[in-house]
Amino acid sequence: MLGRASGAVVRRLGRGGGTALPGLVAATIAPRLMERLASTPGHGVATVTGTNGKTTTTHLLAAIVRAAGIEPLTNPSGSNLERGVIAAYTEQVDAMGRLPDAASQVGLFEVDEAVLPWLFPRLRPRVAVFLNLFRDQLDRYGEVDSVADGWGAMLRRAAHAHTLVLNADDPAIALLAESAHGPVVTFGVDDDAVALTHADHASDARFCVCGARFVYDAIYMGHVGRWRCTFCGRARVAPTVSARHVELRTDGATIEMTIAGAPVTVVSPLAGLYSVYNVLAAAAAAHALGIDASTIASALAAAGPAFGRQERFTIGERSARLLLAKNPAGLNEVIRALTAGDAPLMVLAMLNDGVQDGQDVSWIYDADVEALAGRGVTLVCSGDRADDLALRCALAGVVPVSVIDDTERALDAALARTPSGARLDIIATYTAMIDVRAALARRAGVGAYWEARA
Repeated sequence: MLGRASGAVVRRLGRGGGTALPGLVAATIAPRLMERLASTPGHGVATVTGTNGKTTTTHLLAAIVRAAGIEPLTNPSGSNLERGVIAAYTEQVDAMGRLPDAASQVGLFEVDEAVLPWLFPRLRPRVAVFLNLFRDQLDRYGEVDSVADGWGAMLRRAAHAHTLVLNADDPAIALLAESAHGPVVTFGVDDDAVALTHADHASDARFCVCGARFVYDAIYMGHVGRWRCTFCGRARVAPTVSARHVELRTDGATIEMTIAGAPVTVVSPLAGLYSVYNVLAAAAAAHALGIDASTIASALAAAGPAFGRQERFTIGERSARLLLAKNPAGLNEVIRALTAGDAPLMVLAMLNDGVQDGQDVSWIYDADVEALAGRGVTLVCSGDRADDLALRCALAGVVPVSVIDDTERALDAALARTPSGARLDIIATYTAMIDVRAALARRAGVGAYWEARA
């Protein structure tokens, strides 16, 4: 209750959403609170981790379990350290500090990839979803191999029963099956029409654990695709949940998939192949939780975006779409989604270097910004490192029309250049996304990000 009160104080003072401090306060008072709370939901706990897509996948999974008649207890704001998970509980407890209707709930928590080995034995998840591993904040996480090694050791030490949900197309994730003690559900894409014609720079898992280089029959993004090792014989397995045909549009995707052999079609409002992987991951996790294919498909079609992840705003006669990009692989996929059509693009690109973003912004040179050149892009650059981003874009052949550090002024300038009836696409790193979303929410008359439903 003290934790919950601290969150109310934070919001009353206008210092944020109170999505972390309540958990910090509560865990300081009761160090084993996480273990006690994790045993409360009657349907157990599911965790979602990976470099990209945690918030969206958790959001989609919450929509599915709700459609199945199970109430999700989740951290929709993306606060994914221990304090954020506990804060999700503190917002739901009654006056006695107990969860009402706990028997009908399932805990769905996105968890930061670096802290998962510490939280995994405490949360004791029934289902553990692993999405992907890409270079991200190397000053904090280290190389992807070290993260994967930590996860493997965590799974080998695990003493509770659980099901792994793994991305079959990412070798760093798929090989975690070798550390599994229980069932494994996999997801992946089986449609060469959406494969890349050439490998991009954001390819991180190039070598097998035996030391040989992976060979690819198809690459979908970065190092994600149909991989195999010709030296030791390890190879991508046929996915349990598979996208057989994918139609990508600038405003969404149509996905013909099979869920454990059952064919379904999902028309999703989320654009980009990276969003298709999030849809597949949520479907695979729901299957692991025992939810039927028809419920999964209908819930996915009805689910909108998570906050700040392709979230849309209407401002006067214009619209704005907010896209998060925080590493080379993510930025490449956002650019790929934007350039799926032929229409001219109006883009506000924002780069910050806060602790939550990663303070080394040299990663923008590993992203294929050149793909925007010659696509009729009107670009405004902003953020704490607006000049660095503007230089990178200019070197790629996309010269900004304005470079404005201040978020409010940059948004106004970008909207002013957006024709009536057209859409402004905003690409932002994490803290820049939080800032510009607040500005968009004020203009569009919508709630703060911590008020968004999972």
